[in-house]
Amino acid sequence: MSIIMTATALLADIAVEKDRTDAVQAFVKQETILVEITTTDGLQGTGYAYTIGTGGTSVLHLLREHLLPLLAGEDARNVEALWQRLFATTRATATGAITSLALAAVDTALWDLRCKRAGEPLWRLAGGHRREVPVYDTEGGWLHLSTDDLVKSALQAQQAGWAGVKIKVGKPRVCEDAERLRAVREAVGPSLHIMTDANQSQTISSAHRLAAALEPYDPYWLEEPMPADDISGHARLARATRIPIAVGESMYSIMQFRNYLETGAASIVQVDAARIGGITPWLKVAHMSESHNVVVCPHFLMELHVSLVAAVPNGKFVEYIPQLRAVTRTELTVRDGMAVAPDEPGIGIDWDMDSIDDRRVS
Repeated sequence: MSIIMTATALLADIAVEKDRTDAVQAFVKQETILVEITTTDGLQGTGYAYTIGTGGTSVLHLLREHLLPLLAGEDARNVEALWQRLFATTRATATGAITSLALAAVDTALWDLRCKRAGEPLWRLAGGHRREVPVYDTEGGWLHLSTDDLVKSALQAQQAGWAGVKIKVGKPRVCEDAERLRAVREAVGPSLHIMTDANQSQTISSAHRLAAALEPYDPYWLEEPMPADDISGHARLARATRIPIAVGESMYSIMQFRNYLETGAASIVQVDAARIGGITPWLKVAHMSESHNVVVCPHFLMELHVSLVAAVPNGKFVEYIPQLRAVTRTELTVRDGMAVAPDEPGIGIDWDMDSIDDRRVS
């Protein structure tokens, strides 16, 4: 038996390592929600979720006041049953970010326990397809950076053997985005993948213009060109451009992904384990995407997603944005352009709780 004795939550603010801007916002800090669960078999599991500046206290209150009290006395091995029970109690606030983030913090803690109990790393217990996966860089592609900076970062990634780089788009004039992409493409040649990301900044008409301007430079994908709930707009754009359309970081339920896949509105799925509600629904989205012959390239959370991408056969890339180095004892291993999933039992994150306590908000 593995009965839950305690379940607690805290909130800590982690500063960004460098300025991060896109077409609609700046990443000012990571509000990090951690859940710790202890069980009668002597194990402790730690899970987490995040926001990029607002809403963390709302997630914390939902956990403390409504969700965590339901866990005491439950069998931690019944991960699916616990996810469904907690979700059922939040019907009035689902589907949405606050609920999904709270569920994710609990679910990742339960998976941490599951892996530790089995003595296996997450990448193997969640599927075990492979241990190493290609990585691409986002840190060198923020919107405020100069064209020279973009070129320099892209060349560094290429020389390190990385699979690609991401460039943020959404400048006031389309020609600016096209010129920045052209400069990078000419510098790195045809072999390096260049991902582009508009962060939901476009209308249907401007998205078509943007895609047409970027097409000559062979972007690997165009990410979130329009608001995430505009499924029909993305489907129309996907039919009109040769650039694959990537979506997922701003979607909070399995059904949203199903609708995108069934309408041909997405060629790349970027499901985020925190925003979808945890590892349990993340795997369902990944397998559903595989049934549509679509790859998964998750958003952010590289320290967790490296194991999930490695677990499934349609896992394609890990996005490199370091954010947990200030509060962990180890960091993501990248070797010869490949991110290496941790092999220790658990979800693979070695938290430094003293550093987290120093950043604790509540």
